[in-house]
Formats: sequence, structure tokens, C-alpha cells
Amino acid sequence: SDDGAPKISSVIVSASNPTVRATFCVVLFSTTMLLSAFLLFSVEPMVAKMALPLLGGTSAVWNTCLVFFQAVLLAGYVYAHLSAKLLSQRRQIVLHLFVLLIALMVLPLHLPTAWVPPVQHNPALWLLALLSVSVGLPFFVLSASTPILQRWFSHSSDPAAKDPYFLYVASNVGSMAGLLCYPFLLEPTLHLSTQRRLWSYGYVLLLVLACACAAMIWRALQVLPDVADPSAEDEAASDDVDENPRSITKRRLNWVVLAFVPASLTLGVTTSLTTDMPAIPLFWVLPLALYLLSFVFVFARKPLVSQDWLIRRLPLLILAAAFPIVSGSRLPTLVWIPLDLLTLAGVAMVCHGELARKRPSARHLTEFYVWIAVGGVLGGIFNALIAPVIFNSVIEFPLALVLAALLRPPIDVEENTRHTRRLDFLLPVILGLTLVTVILILQALGRKPGPTLSILIFGFSLEWCLSFGKRPIRFAAGLMAIFLASAFYIGPYGRMLHVERSFFGVYRVFDDDKREFRQISHGGTVHGIQSLDPTRAKEPLTYYTQAGPVGQIFAALSRSSDENHVAIVGLGAGSMTCYVRP
Repeated sequence: SDDGAPKISSVIVSASNPTVRATFCVVLFSTTMLLSAFLLFSVEPMVAKMALPLLGGTSAVWNTCLVFFQAVLLAGYVYAHLSAKLLSQRRQIVLHLFVLLIALMVLPLHLPTAWVPPVQHNPALWLLALLSVSVGLPFFVLSASTPILQRWFSHSSDPAAKDPYFLYVASNVGSMAGLLCYPFLLEPTLHLSTQRRLWSYGYVLLLVLACACAAMIWRALQVLPDVADPSAEDEAASDDVDENPRSITKRRLNWVVLAFVPASLTLGVTTSLTTDMPAIPLFWVLPLALYLLSFVFVFARKPLVSQDWLIRRLPLLILAAAFPIVSGSRLPTLVWIPLDLLTLAGVAMVCHGELARKRPSARHLTEFYVWIAVGGVLGGIFNALIAPVIFNSVIEFPLALVLAALLRPPIDVEENTRHTRRLDFLLPVILGLTLVTVILILQALGRKPGPTLSILIFGFSLEWCLSFGKRPIRFAAGLMAIFLASAFYIGPYGRMLHVERSFFGVYRVFDDDKREFRQISHGGTVHGIQSLDPTRAKEPLTYYTQAGPVGQIFAALSRSSDENHVAIVGLGAGSMTCYVRP
């Protein structure tokens, strides 16, 4: 338009001060997205807490819930993308407000009382169906609100409308607040019935705020229904310049993989933390909170941490997290938990930082979120549904570390000749063969597994692998070589006889290195020990020894002249049958 035409902000805004109006618009949309995300992520631990008594305190309950939430999140993003693509802005506004209103019908949230979990089969599909019926619709609506509200904001007159990704920060702040408020504030102080009622009130408030956002955008469209922002169109068009379908597909696949690895690692760390911990939401939400915090940092207008600084430190974090896996060592809890969480934070920051760096213009915003959600769903499905079926141990954790090493951008790599590319595969092979040779020699010499031997074997090999850190392919291949070579290491478990995995965890049966006792463990907890000496094969050990409380009770009963009949129920029933007498 010429210089005499009124400014867009003056046409749309009837207020005397357009700056105040624009500020109000940003505050309104940010608050609405923050509340939407708060409700979205506070309901996750709340519903998992409601389902927990039906299945017990296994980490698989929470991981399966996360798969459901990721899948519904993807469905919400697809709905947001298709409605933005196929409908006009006004029709999308009407449709989304209608869907928000429909979800009120299922509030307050509750689980069907007649549903009974299967006892003979993997209950993962049953749990997914239960969640679909109880919380599916509200979660779907809230999931779609994040991209839809950003899309609405991109049609406003605000100067920041061309790049609405900063609103994603408000969304993730709300997500993290919802997660952390639950274990520290909501769960300790409120009954589940009160939590559900307050959540319903919050949903009603969100509906009111969404109507206010819709009214603001509706007014802008009413004044200028057909005016598009030419600069935004030019910027969007630049995304497709000189790009063929192959390069577009490659870019989308890159988005998916960058989203897949942090999602998979989040569930892997959750499984690691909660295998031997009490089933409380605090240990569920810590990995997910770090996962969300990474989005806050990388999508901020001014990132708090340099992406280059993180890329340079990530190899050391990955190798530190790999040490207890390859050596079988049980680090002290105060070391092990922060190490896993710090590694997750580093991987998520680097992968999500690459996503933020490669984000498209606002025109492709909803599609961008769809592909991120696809990666998150695939990561969740792989960890929670596929891995427990095809693997007999928790292999998905080291696999995620290898993929993270592969996706990390190179560091100061100038030379990329044919010779260096060959070395990317040859050097890791030499590393793996050397490690296998060292392990077999030391075990042939009778060296017993222990912290000193583990540091001697794997400390050297991990330091060698660190020298590969500047080249992602070489570093990832070296890490994979160490994981494969560690299979030859007997480790603290001794001679493994049987390994099995189910929905509830990993079970191992093994003999100690002296071949004196046979043990069964679940995760890191020993649940039974039997002597391999035939004369002591029926002697109760561990928690139920003859010198312990149970042994004292049976000793007192045996001294009684009356005939005694004892009923045993629950843990220890197998070991305590050793006390049976004719």
C-alpha cells in the first residue's frame, strides 16, 4: 500500500494505543497456552496415579501412559494441521471452540469401574484402551491447542506474529509447571477426587480464555479478511526454494529422528530410575520435566546455553552414562540418578536445539509440530511396546545413546576424505576387538569382577572412544563396539543362566563367580538365593534365614506340642516352604 494507507495495526485495533493492544494480545495468548500446557501435563501423572492400583508399581505403567499421551498428542497435532490446511481461519476457530466445548461432557475425569486388567497377558493394550475411554477426548483437545493457538497468533497484527515459535516457550513452561506441581504440591495435599474437580475448573477457565483469543483474531479477520502478510508469504516461500521432493522428505525424516532419540531416552531413563524405586510420581516426572525444559531453552528468543558448547560436551556425558551399562556396576544412587538425568538433559538440548535451528517459517508451523510428534510417538512405542517383547533386557537405553552420538553435529571437522571415512569404521572395529581380547585374557587369568577391573577394562576403552568424539559416525560406531564387546564380560552377575523380560521388568537367574549360590533378581533387587551344595539346597537364605525373624517364628512353632498349620501368602512363599515338616 502507499504511504497514505492506514497501518494494519490502526485498522484492526480500535484502542487508542496499538502498542498496549499488541502487548495484551501476547499476554492473552501466552497465558492461554501456558494454562493449556499446565492442564495437559498435570493430568498425565494424575491419571497414571489413578491407574496404578490396578497394575502395581511398575515403571511400565507410566511408560505405557506416556505412549498413550504421545499418540494422542500426535492426533491433536494432525487435527490442528489438517484443520489449518483445509479450513478457513474462521471455520477453524468455530470448529476448535466446538471441540473444546464437547470435551466438557467427560469431566470430571474418572476410570471405568467395571474394567479389570488381564492377569495372563501383557496388559499394555488394555491400559491404552482404558486411558482412551477415560481421558482421551480432553487430552486430544488440549494437545491440539498448542499449534492452533500459535497459528491463530500468526494471523494477528502483533509484530512478533511472523515467528510465533516463542509462544512454544510459554507452552513448555506451563508443561513443566504442571509436571512439577503434581508431586510437590497437588499429590501430597489433595485427594484424587479434589484433584479431578480442580482440574475440571481449570479446563473451564481455559475455554473462556480460548474464546477471548478467538474473539481477538475473529475481529482482525473481520476487518481484513483477505489480507495476507506478504513478508510472511515470502519467508514461507523461501522454505521451498531449490528444494525437490527428495530434500523435503530428508528434512522431515531428520525432524522425526531428532524427536525420536530424546523421547526414547526419556523413557529409558524413566525405566532405569523407577525399576528399584518406589512407585511415586516424583520419579516419573523428573525425566519428562527435563525433556520439556530442553524445549524451553532451545526455542527461547535468546538461548541460555550455547548450542556449540553443548555439542562439545555431549560425548563425555554419553560415555559417562555408558560406563555402568557396559561394566554392570551399580553406582551410588546420588551419582547414578544425577548422571542419567544430566545425560538426558544434554541429549535433549542438542537434538531439540537442532530442531529449533532447522524450524520452518510460520506457514509450516503445524506440519513441523506433526513431525516432531511422530518422532515422539515412535520413541514411546519402541520403548514401551516393542522393546519389552523383542528384547530380554533393557537394550533400548544404550541404543538411544548410540543414536544420540550419531545425530550430534561434527566438531571442527575440516578433512572429510575417503581415507578418513574409512577410518570412521576401521578404528571402532579395532577398538572392539582390542576390548574383547583384554576381557578374555583377564578372565582367563582368573581376575574377579569388581570396580578396579571394570575401571581398568572399560575406563581405557571409553577414553579411547572419546578421541573419536569430533566425528559423529566414528564416535557412534566406537560406542556400539564397546557395547557389543561388553557382552563377553561376566560382570557382577556372574555366570548368567537365564534372562527374561515382561511388562513388569527384567528377571535374571545366575550363579556367582565361585559357583556356590544360584540367584534370581528383578532389576537390581535379589529376590532369591539357593545353595548349589545338595546338602544345603533346601536351606532358606536371604530374607528368610533360620536366624532371622521368620526362622525364629518357625522354631517357636516347632517347639510347641500342638499340631501347627501355617498359611503363607505374598512375598517369600517359595522360600518359606523350606520350613515345611511332615
